[in-house]
Amino acid sequence: MPITASSITPLLQVFDMRRFVAWYCDVLAFQLTPKQEPDGHLHGAMLKLGGDVLMHNSNYEDDKRPAQAPRAPGHADVTLYFMCPNVDEAYEHVRAKIPNVKEPKVTYYGMKQLIISDSDGFDLCFQQRA
Repeated sequence: MPITASSITPLLQVFDMRRFVAWYCDVLAFQLTPKQEPDGHLHGAMLKLGGDVLMHNSNYEDDKRPAQAPRAPGHADVTLYFMCPNVDEAYEHVRAKIPNVKEPKVTYYGMKQLIISDSDGFDLCFQQRA
């Protein structure tokens, strides 16, 4: 019998959980769902936008986090793709929060895409068929 699944929830390890959660909630209007904060340190959180859920864990305890992320910024090996019914509206929403965001582009394979980087350097692509 094949595996049956209905969704996927990626888990991202992040440098500064509070900054990361605030960015997703403030810039992209994600909603914070259950969080793990038993001792005042934000260990993990789930963020939801529509039916999409992202799970995040902190790489560091608040008092042990270095001043700067020790890894190269950008996480070039990870891009999160979201199907988006209206990329132009998403662009206008993001542009109000991040004035220098680049306009959406149409790819050679027929997708209109808005690509931004989050506060931890992960790339996010909001896309629709062109």
